Amino acid sequence: MKYVVVLGDGMADLPDGISGMTPLDEAKKPSMDRLAASGQTGLVQTIPEGLKPGSDVANLSVMGYPPELYYSGRSPLEALSMGIAMEETDVALRCNLVTLSDEAEFASKTMIDYSAGEITTEESKELMDAVQNKLGSREFRFYSGVSYRHCLIYKNGNLATALTPPHDILDRSIAPYLPAGTDGERFLSLIKASGDVLKNHPVNQKRIKEGKRPATHIWLWGAGFKPRLDDFYKKYGLRGAVISAVDLLKGIARGAGMQSPDVLGATGNLHTNAQGKVDAVKKCLENGCDYVYLHVEAPDECGHQGDRAGKIKAIEMVDAMLGQIWDYLDAKGEPYVIALLPDHATPLRLRTHTSRPVPYTIYKSEKPCMSGLAFTEKDAQRGVYLPTGQNIIQIMLEK
Repeated sequence: MKYVVVLGDGMADLPDGISGMTPLDEAKKPSMDRLAASGQTGLVQTIPEGLKPGSDVANLSVMGYPPELYYSGRSPLEALSMGIAMEETDVALRCNLVTLSDEAEFASKTMIDYSAGEITTEESKELMDAVQNKLGSREFRFYSGVSYRHCLIYKNGNLATALTPPHDILDRSIAPYLPAGTDGERFLSLIKASGDVLKNHPVNQKRIKEGKRPATHIWLWGAGFKPRLDDFYKKYGLRGAVISAVDLLKGIARGAGMQSPDVLGATGNLHTNAQGKVDAVKKCLENGCDYVYLHVEAPDECGHQGDRAGKIKAIEMVDAMLGQIWDYLDAKGEPYVIALLPDHATPLRLRTHTSRPVPYTIYKSEKPCMSGLAFTEKDAQRGVYLPTGQNIIQIMLEK
């Protein structure tokens, strides 16, 4: 038996105020709708009550790791993927490269872009190397990651500082969201000092000349201690793999003892190597994996950017990937299960995550359910409600 999860990050949305439709309503997605009509379809609550609606919490839940037991913060999972060795007393923080407005008074600045114009990995490495050279110390060490997503390791740190994700405050004044608490002033000093490091850096000067947004500052959030995940094979008896472009998912895979092959050209946005990710799914299945988790970040990125056309295009890209994988599994002639869902909603009009339940479908080749529903938020309300994300893998494994 083979098990495949196709997860379109942030695909779910709210109805548009004019048309009353969501991107899932508008997208041309024949494979998703056919799967939903033939499987168990409904809504699933991937975010437990009391936890913030992040991809970290939601994906742990869908993979069968109750966040209430396993979640220790977002950045530590990303640090795992980056191969950063953490001590038990270290704190990892996500370090975004962002674009802030140019007011002289720092607290008067606005969060323009949480991704610095989706800066490239090559450009951001140069910038993060400069930040490390100027601001790194025995206590604070910066590590470069993918695109705008980087990491700060705080030796012998604590979690007594309030930090806000930059994608939650787009187009807002940063004043109410500056670091506050035990290390608030220290973190704020690092953020301010990064502006001096980055302001005249050649990478930023080049981006400005090309009409692109510069990375004006770092922004710190997502703090946590070293994570402890049970081995996926020991927990579920399946040899697993995760296909993703982002360090968060690759870190979960590493922590759970799952494979996570690198896919050349996989970026986490619309301009990604979708075919390469599909090929990676097939290769993992052919090389002995029983369970493959395909994560596609693009719908979430478009949701944060308020890009409706882009989100519809991203959903259609996920649909095409699903179609290829479904055809491949059919052609192999052995039993299989496919689960399709977002991890959370990223509504265009909010430009951030919500905790509301999201649509899901679980299709079993040996026993189709024939729900007759489409893969939309509205149709899913008529289906089977699942109270936790862990229910996804539990139902997938039921005989």
